[in-house]
This record gives sequence, C-alpha cells and structure tokens, in this order.
Amino acid sequence: MGEPAKTAIITGASAGIGKAVAQKFLRAGWNVVLAGRRAELLDAAIAQASDAPGRGLAVPADVTDPASVRNLFARTREAFGRLDALFNNAGVNAPGIPLEELTFEQWKAVVDTNLTGMFLCTQQAFLLMKDQSPRGGRIINNGSISAHAPRPNSAPYTSTKHAVTGLTKSTSLDGRKYDIACGQIDIGNAVTEMASRMAKGVPQANGTIAPEAMMDVGHVADAVLHMASLPLDVNVQFMTVMATKMPFVGRG
Repeated sequence: MGEPAKTAIITGASAGIGKAVAQKFLRAGWNVVLAGRRAELLDAAIAQASDAPGRGLAVPADVTDPASVRNLFARTREAFGRLDALFNNAGVNAPGIPLEELTFEQWKAVVDTNLTGMFLCTQQAFLLMKDQSPRGGRIINNGSISAHAPRPNSAPYTSTKHAVTGLTKSTSLDGRKYDIACGQIDIGNAVTEMASRMAKGVPQANGTIAPEAMMDVGHVADAVLHMASLPLDVNVQFMTVMATKMPFVGRG
C-alpha cells in the first residue's frame, strides 16, 4: 500500500483560483476541504473534479468570523485526522474608485477578509499542525502582483497584499519550531471570473485604458500543487507566476 493521502484546506474555493487549485489537488489524490460562502458551488466543484468519493469535503465558512474558522479546522480534523497544507486564498477587492471616495465599510471589508481572515486561518492551522503526528505542515498564502506594486485606485487591496507578505514572513519564522513551512505565491493576470476584465482593458499608471496579457489559471494550480508537494525541509518562500507580457516589470 502507498502512503495515505495528504489533506489540504483551500479557502475561497467556490470559484476562480481557489476552485482551480482545489480541483487540481483532488485530481492529484489529495483529501481536500473546500471552504467558501456558498455550499452549492463548493459541492459542484467537488463533483466536477473528484472520482474518489469521500476525498472532497465542502465546508461553508466565513474567514472573517473566528467561530466559523474554528469550525472549518475542526471539521477537517474530524474528517481526515490531520492537515498537511493550507492555501490561504480567500480574498475580496473594493471598487476601483479614488482613494478619497472609499467608505470605511469598503476599506474594512477588504482588510477583514484579505488580512484578518488569513491570520485567523493561519492561527488555526498552527494549532492543528503542531500537535498532529507526524508534526508540521505547509501554509501557502495568496499574495498578488499587488504585493509588489499597486494598480491605480487600489489602496485597500494593495495595502492588504503588502501586509500578507509580512504575515508570510512572520509565519515562516514562527512556524520553524513546529516544522511548519510557509510560502507565498504572487499571481498576475490569471483568467478567472474576477480578472476577466483585464483582457478588455483596465486603467494603467499613465492614465490610459489598455488590455493586458492573461494566462490560464491551470498554471497557477500547477504552481500551488508543486509548492505543497515539497518535503517540509524545502520551501518556496516566494513565487511570482504571471502572464509574461503583463505590464509589471518595468515602467508602465
């Protein structure tokens, strides 16, 4: 008999990058807990990808709610006994309006999901991973090209993604003693429902509107699976995967 299947939690798994990554992990033989707000979309994602009953588990969850996050990790432990990888992927954006016109509620919604939600999931992953046997696991945070450089009118999103980099570094350092590895993937212009507008034209730093190069989201899923499949004494600390011709490197 081979080794038992590893277990992963994917947040924001009902659509886009999260869904693509969850389905990639299922097809690679992992047990996968899909977390998101809409149970029917999570169930559909599992049905589309898994030919092994019982390896996919849909858990409706709100990463901004500590009780909901605790339930997510408790359900994972009950179902599969351990956690080998967490992909902190859940994220939202604010409207692309001038900074001075953003409401407090719009700012707070992005911070609560993109930063506080990621911290809450990381904290629960630590509690589970440090006490399981074998000990340890891996946490992969979804940063963004915005973790390096902003788009116009993106203060809440860019601020949180810069903060994610700090959380990644702190998690990597604080996890060492528990054999918990942490890395970050910064993704640029993958074709998803959220990013489809990029191909039609988006604001540039010089004030123009221009279409941008896109890449298949499957390449992102491949990269996350690669990071998660490494032995725990090896870590991809930061990876940037992007459409080669997107206007990121250089002056735009």
